[in-house]
Amino acid sequence: MKISQTNGIPIYKQIADAFRTDILAGKYKQGEYLPSIRELARDLRISVITTMKAYEQLEAEGLVTASQGKGFYVNAQDSEMLKEQHLRKVEDSLTSAIEAAKIAGMSDEELIEMLRTLLTMSIL
Repeated sequence: MKISQTNGIPIYKQIADAFRTDILAGKYKQGEYLPSIRELARDLRISVITTMKAYEQLEAEGLVTASQGKGFYVNAQDSEMLKEQHLRKVEDSLTSAIEAAKIAGMSDEELIEMLRTLLTMSIL
């Protein structure tokens, strides 16, 4: 996991975002434990409080559950909910791209062509 001290995004949010992405992508399976709070804090050289805040955010979203004395484990994910979350993420990203394109003075056709180019270059 990589975090940045200079990108303006709070560290706890970067951590939560990274775990959220991994959980939704299936890299963490139902019942699998996340790294311990202390272990992750040590590895990232950050405060335990920051790590705890990230895990609490994931718990509030229903992605993980705290188990007394064991840590945080991944909850079962509803496939429809996962699909909806991915669709929301795509929508947010495309909205940001449209806003950036307007600022850059791109036409709709130029933006669509750029998307087509990126899709053909994609390994998906």
